[in-house]
Formats: sequence, structure tokens, C-alpha cells
Amino acid sequence: MSLSIQGKTAIITGAANGVGLAIARHFLERGANVMMADRDEARLADECGKPDEQTENAKYFAGDLREKLTVANLLSATLDAFDRVDILVNASRQMMETDPLDPDEGSVEALLDQNMFTALRLSQVVAKRMIAQAEEDGVEEGSIGSIVNISSIASRRTHPNLLGYSISAAALDQATRSLAVALAPHRIRVNAVAFGSLMSASLKNSLSETDGLRKEIRECTPLGRIGSAREMAGAVQFLASDGAGFVTGEVLTVDGGRTLLDSVTTAAH
Repeated sequence: MSLSIQGKTAIITGAANGVGLAIARHFLERGANVMMADRDEARLADECGKPDEQTENAKYFAGDLREKLTVANLLSATLDAFDRVDILVNASRQMMETDPLDPDEGSVEALLDQNMFTALRLSQVVAKRMIAQAEEDGVEEGSIGSIVNISSIASRRTHPNLLGYSISAAALDQATRSLAVALAPHRIRVNAVAFGSLMSASLKNSLSETDGLRKEIRECTPLGRIGSAREMAGAVQFLASDGAGFVTGEVLTVDGGRTLLDSVTTAAH
């Protein structure tokens, strides 16, 4: 079983900060070509260098992937840089609280657009390219591409103030399963990693604002600690590699055992 991703080309969204950045760095360290995509161009430039300073296997693309034209331009930029795409990691995500009793509050729609629809549209566009390049290369056996969505245990945990975030995570999980079935005949695998108890950017902000949250998370996590973003990256590498060649439609949980407990917690990052 090979977990190697060396020489593969990956698009990683949400790659300017947090989990997306950790995954991008992990992939680069293991020899992958990486197109790092995010809206935060300044942060991408700090990570990769200016266009004329970027390394051969690390490039970046800045834009709002909620726009259909931006999605097409991201794929074009990746093909210009690396000629192909083998892996897509949809790590772009947003978290905000929802007032569950306010019908005029727009967070549910906004989070669905950012956390689910963006990943779905990009997956559809990239999958078409994976199919086309497999036909061009004459590849007739084995997986021709892998898509990994970054989800959250919020899809299975209940907290009223996270209504929109939970709905968007649950929708992404179901999109993962549906795409897995739809793309299986084309030999493209689609999986997700749902995380919790992980030091994401949103959790860092919450820890700085809420006293006692760190202690609470540790107490409701069987492994007794908050995980690092790099621990998430290893799970993503597995699903993207040939070692997971017979794995599709799965939502792999990386949360230190947190979802195994029955108690309802105050946050599910």
C-alpha cells in the first residue's frame, strides 16, 4: 500500500491559513505539486513568494471561489503551471454563528454557499478535467483522481448557535457521498475528513474569546487534548493516495474521539 503523493498535482483551497495551509505544506513536503488557492492574496504571497519567486512545485491563485469564473480560472492556472490535476482538496470554509429564531438572518445561506456550493462546483469542474486527461493519457485502470472535502463534526453535533455551520457541514458530507457514487464509474474517488477538537483558525479565535473553552473541549475529548492541523493533513494524504484506492464516499472523523461521547458540547469546530 503506497501513501505516496510525490509528483501528483493538487489544488488545495483555503490554503492561506489554518487547516488548508497545513495540508498544503504537508503535501509540498512530500513531493506534490500544489496550487494554493484562497481569497487572501497577501497571505498566499507571504507563504509562496511573489510570482517570480515561487518554487517550481508551489504556486498560488487568489480569488473568490464563490464566483463561477474564478473556479474556471483556478483550473486554467493550475493547468498552465503543472499541465494536469490529480488531487483536489476542498479546505476553504467559513464559520459564523446563527440566530436560529431570526428568519431574516442570512448566515445559513451564506455558509451553504461558502462551505458546500463552492466545493461542489469546483469538484464538478475538476472532475471533468480528470476524466479528460485520463482519456488523453489512455489510462484504463485504477483511480484517475481523488477529491477530499474538509468537513466538520458539527454535521453530527447539535448546538443552536451553530445551525448554519452544522447544516453546511451536513450538506457537504452528503455531497461527498453523492459525488462518490456519480464519479465512481469514471474512477474518481470522493471522500471527506470531518474534524473537531482541532486547532483551526476559528477555534483559535473562540479560545481567545471564551474563558474555559479549552478545558471544556479537553474534558469532552477522550484523547484529552486539542489536535494540530498537521494531524489532519496526514488523514487527507491517505485519502488522496493510492493507498486508499478502494475507499470512496467515506467521511473520516479526526476528532480525538469527541463524537463518541453522548454529551452535547458548546462548540464543534
